[in-house]
Amino acid sequence: MQALKIKPEASGKWDLVSLGEIMLRLDPGDSRVATTRSFRVWEGGGEYNVARGLRRCFGLRTAVVTALADNPVGRLVQDLVYQGGVDQSHVKWVPYDGVGRTVRNGLNFTERGFGLRAPLGCSDRGHTAVSQLQPGSIDWKLIFHGEGARWFHTGGIFCALSETTPLVAKEALQAARGNGTVASYDLNYRESLWKAIGGRKRAIEVNREVVSQVDVLFGNEEDFTAALGFEVEGVDENLSQLDPESFLRMIERVVAAYPNLKLVATTLRNVRSATCNDWGAVCYYEGQLYSATVRNDLEIYDRVGGGDSFASGLIYGFLAGRSPEWAVECGAAHGALAMSTPGDTTMATLAEVEKVMKGASPRVAR
Repeated sequence: MQALKIKPEASGKWDLVSLGEIMLRLDPGDSRVATTRSFRVWEGGGEYNVARGLRRCFGLRTAVVTALADNPVGRLVQDLVYQGGVDQSHVKWVPYDGVGRTVRNGLNFTERGFGLRAPLGCSDRGHTAVSQLQPGSIDWKLIFHGEGARWFHTGGIFCALSETTPLVAKEALQAARGNGTVASYDLNYRESLWKAIGGRKRAIEVNREVVSQVDVLFGNEEDFTAALGFEVEGVDENLSQLDPESFLRMIERVVAAYPNLKLVATTLRNVRSATCNDWGAVCYYEGQLYSATVRNDLEIYDRVGGGDSFASGLIYGFLAGRSPEWAVECGAAHGALAMSTPGDTTMATLAEVEKVMKGASPRVAR
């Protein structure tokens, strides 16, 4: 297993570029989607959340590659992205037809859950602008050769959007690696996205092909089974154990199957209830397993985006030249903090992340 070769900060315009869909999340707060009379809106998307976390919390230079229908909903998403500070110069704006017959923007209705009531998501994202991207739609030569990027990130959510999005992802990955950019991929299996296009079987086919072209692989406690077909030995079907050694055996099999991988990282979550989880993380790098502090009985306000915030924290550690131990602790702390606030994206600061890493008390600061 080789070490990552990360370009120096001065080598290009971007620390990270992400490829994926940005949706408008409609949040019913403490109510339920089917009964609420008001929603709060956020922007979010698995791949975008990583870029936003690196910009908002860690102060790095990030850009997003996506497409939006040019209507007021798309412009609302744009306004929310402005707040997060992620560069939008590579957003493709697609003319709107008036009613969304040919192109639209994705909506995601998400309940947080509470106690025994699990979080619930309902997506409305068919025929979205980003799902219609095709090879040749994006000038990857400009991004990776002309502007320069140290890290590129995409994932399984983007690849599940249509028949063409995996082709776009592979095109981007080839361009990134051809220019010495580290390429990462988050499996992010979503059963609802694959349901009508071949299910888990198709997800495994697509993900196995894409993973063969990346340097860094992210997942959660389900993804390696659902998205790649690797069984996790020693962990029951309800995933009620946090056992790094079981995941180590699984990760070693993944690395053996994909010798291109230089780093594999996963969160470890034991769901006691919707609002109380055990939370940990591991990363496998240069033949060693590094485990973050396990936080038992972590109180959850909104679990959506916790894994993306883990990824951004871990990526920050490597981009900043820190050790694998520091990086995985940073990712786990950032993910925990992100789940303490509403919305898909982080509201944490680097100082807060570092305090959590040091075991600081959550007593009031004033």
